[in-house]
Amino acid sequence: MTFLIVLLVILLLVGSFVVSNYNSLVVLRNKVRDQFSQIDVQLKMRADMIPNLVEIVKGYEKHEKGTLEAVIKARNTYLSAGSPDEKMKSSGELTQAINKLFALAENYPDLKANENFLKLQASLEEVEDKIRHARQFYNDAVLMYNNKIEVFPSNFIASIFHFTKESFFEATEDEKKNVEIKF
Repeated sequence: MTFLIVLLVILLLVGSFVVSNYNSLVVLRNKVRDQFSQIDVQLKMRADMIPNLVEIVKGYEKHEKGTLEAVIKARNTYLSAGSPDEKMKSSGELTQAINKLFALAENYPDLKANENFLKLQASLEEVEDKIRHARQFYNDAVLMYNNKIEVFPSNFIASIFHFTKESFFEATEDEKKNVEIKF
């Protein structure tokens, strides 16, 4: 009888350990997904602003067609991206294209003075700031989740229930380079 009680207590302890670790892994995984969706919202907002920006710039410059086409292509690539990894990659390409467009605008004084362009540029800069913060929160959530998956003893539960590591939102090599404009 005593053996049965001890066995029952051990099973309850092991069961509560498994449930507790499993639930904390689910919470952390959901936090990672939520944080990525916060980035996605801001990236979509930025992508929605691009057509207006392109239209304003079109009226001021005629021989920078390649830069405008690169911005439009990068926007379309982002909008068609499916997986989080594809969205991360295409987001970097879009950021690079927008930076080139703003650098290009420096050569057009009338464009720099255009009120609509200035408002749109300020709005995009605000969204970029929100994206930076959202990426930081996402990476913090990924770090906590990945740590939980790798540390003992929760790594056993993660392995049993097939929890996998998430990728950090990292700057691409192109994003790390300075924007280069050639005329």
